[in-house]
Amino acid sequence: MLYNLVRSFLYPFIFIFLLFKPKKMKFVFTRFFQDISILKKGEQYIWVHCSSVGEINLSDALIKKLKENFKDNILITVFTDTGYETALNKYSKDNRISILKFPLDDMFILKKIFNYIKVSKVILIETEIWPNLITLGNKMSKVYIINGRISNKSFPRYNKVKWILKPLFSKINGFSMQSDEDKKRIISLGAEATKVSVSGNLKFDISFEEFNSSEKTALKKLLKSNSRKIFVAGSTRDGEDSILIDIYKELKNTLLVIVPRHLERVSEIETLLKDSTLSYKKLTDLENNPCSEEFQVLVVDKMGVLRKFYSIADITFVGGTLVDIGGHSLLEPLFYGKTPIFGSYLQNVKDISRDILTLGIGYKVHNKEEFLNAINLLETNPVSEDKIKEFFKSNKNAAEKTIKFMEEE
Repeated sequence: MLYNLVRSFLYPFIFIFLLFKPKKMKFVFTRFFQDISILKKGEQYIWVHCSSVGEINLSDALIKKLKENFKDNILITVFTDTGYETALNKYSKDNRISILKFPLDDMFILKKIFNYIKVSKVILIETEIWPNLITLGNKMSKVYIINGRISNKSFPRYNKVKWILKPLFSKINGFSMQSDEDKKRIISLGAEATKVSVSGNLKFDISFEEFNSSEKTALKKLLKSNSRKIFVAGSTRDGEDSILIDIYKELKNTLLVIVPRHLERVSEIETLLKDSTLSYKKLTDLENNPCSEEFQVLVVDKMGVLRKFYSIADITFVGGTLVDIGGHSLLEPLFYGKTPIFGSYLQNVKDISRDILTLGIGYKVHNKEEFLNAINLLETNPVSEDKIKEFFKSNKNAAEKTIKFMEEE
């Protein structure tokens, strides 16, 4: 009640603020005023809520298992615009799946949706804690946190408000966590131990795209890579590109491909490259006007192509690890048989990075010298692809375990 009173009090001030912020205004209004008639009125749904692109992608296997094991339709809500577009691209042709932008936990809109359809389950991917969605879900269906994790960074913050979280957690029917440590943490924050299970990480169940030899050859030809090695830096964050450019200058016969996590940073990367006097091209320009001359750096200025670049790479770096972000998907380069290099900020991929290092199928680096040494080891002592395949095989079936957990609750 207090949560909604505060929201009601703040709404007028927020809307006045939004009058001067057109982009934010559009973001809010497209979530508050969307057509819910795309849903099948009165029919039964499983409601799956994701935050962004990452959660949409890792939910692939879970969505498939939900369709196989339950007759319900599926409603997917997504917080970010990029996540929403990704969901549309994946599922818009599936007549059992409907997609909406998440209405920012507004009680009235959520009630409208719950009254328009019958919801059997609300599934929150990872630790998406929205009080109104959880409260209404508890009243009208069952609520589950799936693929849950509590990072080193977020745990102290959650701990300060566990007096708020505990009554909210009592409304959740089950917590399917990624690891034993995540299980211990969620219990310490107020979840009932009997409701908590460990099902592993859904990321291992992601169906990655396969690229045939002709597709890879065409991409290499577009890049004018010729006999050069290809160094792909994926999901880079602010502060990492300058480090990578500095490392690249020490390499010979190599093409650097920078794939920023957020496209709005492309102009910043261009400035860095101009200052460094390195020749570069942007992917969209290259696709529209292929060039005949070699260049040193490619800046990828479009979404959804990182995996294809990983598939042709000789050297791979995973971003968000040289700066205090916590890391992005280490599994993507591994799936394509590439040994990832990453920094020491790994709180978002802690368990996966630990297993990778234990098995010796990746390199953690702290500075330029260690990075260059890792590149040298990749050339002189490459990791067996069979070893990487075994890593994936031994960690699969998190989606199946999750479904089993929900059926038992």
